[in-house]
Amino acid sequence: MTAEPDLEVVPGAEWLRGQPVVDGLVGLLDLEAIETDIFRGISPKIALQRVFGGQVAGQALVAAGRTVDTDRLVHSLHSYFIRPGDPSIPIIYTVERIRDGRSFSVRRVLAIQHGQPIFTLSASFQLPQGGIDHQATMPPAPAPEELPTLAERYEGYDDLWAVMRQIPQAFDVRYVDDPPWVQRVQGPRESQPHRIWLKADGTLPDDPLLHICVVTFASDMNLLDSVLIHHGLAARLDPISMASLDHAMWFHRPFRADDWLLYVSSSPSASGGRGLATGQFYSRDGRLVASVTQEGMIRLPNA
Repeated sequence: MTAEPDLEVVPGAEWLRGQPVVDGLVGLLDLEAIETDIFRGISPKIALQRVFGGQVAGQALVAAGRTVDTDRLVHSLHSYFIRPGDPSIPIIYTVERIRDGRSFSVRRVLAIQHGQPIFTLSASFQLPQGGIDHQATMPPAPAPEELPTLAERYEGYDDLWAVMRQIPQAFDVRYVDDPPWVQRVQGPRESQPHRIWLKADGTLPDDPLLHICVVTFASDMNLLDSVLIHHGLAARLDPISMASLDHAMWFHRPFRADDWLLYVSSSPSASGGRGLATGQFYSRDGRLVASVTQEGMIRLPNA
């Protein structure tokens, strides 16, 4: 599951974004039930050579959620990427009902292609409950409307933009801090977290599970950037190989994925050809709504 898209460049391809692309993402997450606790998902019809990790994680979470009472909301997931996914064929998701207790339900999902597992996910769901409440404070950041668009961030990087513009963009992404391809010129940035505003670039249905699955999808898009920025590296500009290895998330408070969320990430460690990244999602009014941790393979030539 590559952290960066790997696709063939089609000259003159238009950048697709907005409500039609968001509707396409909703459709991508609407799995087909083919048997009890067995679902089928497809990949978007673009020239990706591997399935995007956030896609299979989001679809697996949808599969798990389809087997749980709707009054139980997912509060955590833990997953491993096992093999690269093939975007040319469907992915089969099998769900194992581990336990249904008075307050919690646990599910395990296996994603299969070509008769082999490519991804595994465990998720826990909980009935809403009260209790103690505290959170970390959201770091300061300019309003998203004051920041450059993604297309503006790629100005002067025509080769990169020629690739990225071919990926239908379901999210409006605004970098608070310089993205890796810009930071690379300035050198490593070690001391401050990496901040991005993002939201679905359109309106989503009201289903709370869908909003969680959309953010699960988005959480894999930029998380390993915090590892690269720490070393002044950028995918496609430097000869590095990257892939997501595992992914864990915790969902703390209700949110909408079509409202602005501040995604703050940092990298506490990199060693042994792996980089660790952690992140937090804050709503615009400062509520900590989700946390994420991921380790990725990051290999340099001859390392």
